[in-house]
Amino acid sequence: MEIQWLKAFLAISEQGSVSEAAEQLHLTQPAVSKRLASLEQQLGTPLFDRIGRKLQLTNAGKALLPRARHILNEVSDAEHELRSIGETIGGSLRIATSHHVGLHHLPPVLRDFSNRYPDVSLDIDFLDSEQAYEALMAGEYELAVVTLALKDYPSLNAQIIWPDPCVVVAAPDHPLAQMPELDLPALAKYPAILPDLNTYTGRLIKREFDAHNLKLTAKLATNFLETIKMMAGVGLGWSVLPQTLVDDSLAELPVPQLRVVRNLGIIYHRNRTLSNAANALQQLLVKEARGL
Repeated sequence: MEIQWLKAFLAISEQGSVSEAAEQLHLTQPAVSKRLASLEQQLGTPLFDRIGRKLQLTNAGKALLPRARHILNEVSDAEHELRSIGETIGGSLRIATSHHVGLHHLPPVLRDFSNRYPDVSLDIDFLDSEQAYEALMAGEYELAVVTLALKDYPSLNAQIIWPDPCVVVAAPDHPLAQMPELDLPALAKYPAILPDLNTYTGRLIKREFDAHNLKLTAKLATNFLETIKMMAGVGLGWSVLPQTLVDDSLAELPVPQLRVVRNLGIIYHRNRTLSNAANALQQLLVKEARGL
C-alpha cells in the first residue's frame, strides 16, 4: 500500500469526485483514477460506489478512511520530526586525534565548537595517527584529526588543515649545534631521538636517509613529541620536531638535505553519512585552514 494511493483515496473522499481530487492534488484525472484503482486492487474490494456524478464511500471505504487519515498524519509527523533532526546540531560526536594535534592545534577550534554547539557531547580519543586511520576504516569514529598519511586510502577522504614544517634540533650544547655546516652524513654519526620509524613522521625522515644510503641510528623512539623535545633538550640526541615546538631549550640545526613537512588534517570515511555535529566541526576546521 503506497502513501500516494492513500492520498488519492482521501482526496476523493473529501471532494466526492476524481476530477476535483485531481485538482486538489495537482495531478491529472487519469493519474488519480489509476492510484485509486491500484489501492482497490490491492485491498480486493471497491472503496467507492459510483452513483451519478458523486462517489460515495462503501463500507470498506468508510472503514479505511480513519485509518488512512491516521497513516497520513503519522507520515506527516515523521517527516516533520526528521526535518527537525536534520536542522539540529546536538547528540554525541566521537572523534579521534593524535596527541600533538590535540594539544597544539585543536583546542581553539574545540573551544569555538563547544561555544557554538553546547548541545553536542564530544567524545575524544587520543590515538597515534596510524591507529586513527585503521579505526576510521573500521567505522569506529566519524572524524579523526591527525597527521595525514603519505599515501591515499581509497575508502577515506583526507583534507589538509595545517601544514606542519619540521626542523632538525638538538640541545644548544650538543656537538652538532657547534658545527658551522651540517649535512646528513654529519647527522648520521650521532644518535637520534625520533618517532617510531613506522609512523608517518618517522617514514618521512627515514626516506631522506635511505635516499642517501645512510644509516639512521635511533637511540630512543617514542611517538610523544613532547617527550622527544625533552630528551633532545637535555642532550640525549638530535631530533626532528615541528617548528611550532621549538623554544630556547633547543637549537635549530640548518640541514638543507633534511626537509620534512607533515600535513595535519581531517579524515573521514567516504561511505559514512556524517552527523550534523561532525559536519559542523568539519566546517570549523576548514575555516581554520582558510584563516577565516
